[in-house]
Amino acid sequence: MAVCAVNAHAEKIRIAVGHQSMCTDTYTAGIVVKELKLLEKYLPTSGKYETAEYDVSWSDYSSGGPITNQMMANKLNFGVMGDYPLIVNGAKFQATDSLRTKYVAGTGYNLKGSGNAIVVPVDSDIYSIEELRGKSVSVPVGSAAWGMLLKGMRDTGIKTSEYNLKNQSPAVGAANIAANKIDAHGDFCPWSELMEFRGTGRKIYDGSETGVPYLHGVVVREDFADQYPEIVTAFIKAVYEAGEWIREDPVRAVDLMEKWTGVEKEVLYIYFSQGGHLTLDPTIKPQWVDALKFNHGVLVQEKSIPVLDFDEWITEDYLKAAYSDLGKDYQMEKDSVVDPAIENSKLPMEIWHSREGISSYASIDEFLIAIDQFRKTGAKLNATYVYDIETGLKLFGKTAFFVKTDSGFTTFLRKPDADKFALEKSGTVMDIESALATLSS
Repeated sequence: MAVCAVNAHAEKIRIAVGHQSMCTDTYTAGIVVKELKLLEKYLPTSGKYETAEYDVSWSDYSSGGPITNQMMANKLNFGVMGDYPLIVNGAKFQATDSLRTKYVAGTGYNLKGSGNAIVVPVDSDIYSIEELRGKSVSVPVGSAAWGMLLKGMRDTGIKTSEYNLKNQSPAVGAANIAANKIDAHGDFCPWSELMEFRGTGRKIYDGSETGVPYLHGVVVREDFADQYPEIVTAFIKAVYEAGEWIREDPVRAVDLMEKWTGVEKEVLYIYFSQGGHLTLDPTIKPQWVDALKFNHGVLVQEKSIPVLDFDEWITEDYLKAAYSDLGKDYQMEKDSVVDPAIENSKLPMEIWHSREGISSYASIDEFLIAIDQFRKTGAKLNATYVYDIETGLKLFGKTAFFVKTDSGFTTFLRKPDADKFALEKSGTVMDIESALATLSS
């Protein structure tokens, strides 16, 4: 009878999370935590939670805007989204009389802004953002990619009246690129690489050209956090372990994440492998706060958006509690910042063999020779990877621009950069097939 009485009065705690299975930088607070049940692992079971019954639910969205709407309707407690949607979330809540959210943790970042990009159809004759004046350009309005597009166009001197901006979801924009129905499409991770891998699109502008860090994070309704602070801390512990799980074995991780999301593992590898686009890190660094404040200024200029009190919105309290419980040094990780241009400068090229897995090559010449030898055996290669010499950004070999000089090959993301380098070094710009052809000559 006593047991029944306890169960009858057990509190049922609803934990509803909004995430994005088609946005790679949300995975460590979304699909990985969900599928590995990491939140359940860390949920409190003592004290006031001793008899608690948890009802954990996950809702998948194509962008951050709908997550904010559902949080405002109190249908979601947690939201995982990119930098611009995060700002809109905080500002919208602060514009109400009583509702608030707290920005409690990051998920991952790219210091220079890679992750967002602008893509054109693969056979387009457009090779730079400067050529988009007068063109039709689509983007998910309100997303991190939308913010990148606005800044990129403004930095280039192209006014919003000088191009036709269309609001299209990632899936619609990608379909229109494949069908050659739009001149360019701006999107967030991993859509540009998805189009590159599938052979439908070609990147002409990378978010790193904005010079503003690209980041995602976690927001929680303040009323929920005040009532259940230990659950917020548990969520951050789950985020931390998700990052550790990916780093432990990226190939295993991307294989499983492909099954969970439908995004090809070869595309996910370009984000989550060593040298990948994303640095998985929950800490909130001063640079991120500066970037978010800058992004808020862009939104104020381009769209009516409420003011945002960053000091009220951002808190590291739950992060510090989670790190302390896990025995991790929060300040040390907060102070550590990864710059791909430095960290990736000495990393090897890679070939993903369908049967033998991934092999590494110290130089581009060795890399090309290996591809040639594999092809002669009839081997199927899933993907090849090189690095942009300018940014350190990991690239698919088939989409990179190769410059051959007397000292060997150098690879580039952007054709204008490759053209400039070739002019300075008396080199020749070519694609990977032309580079491979030079081996026989």
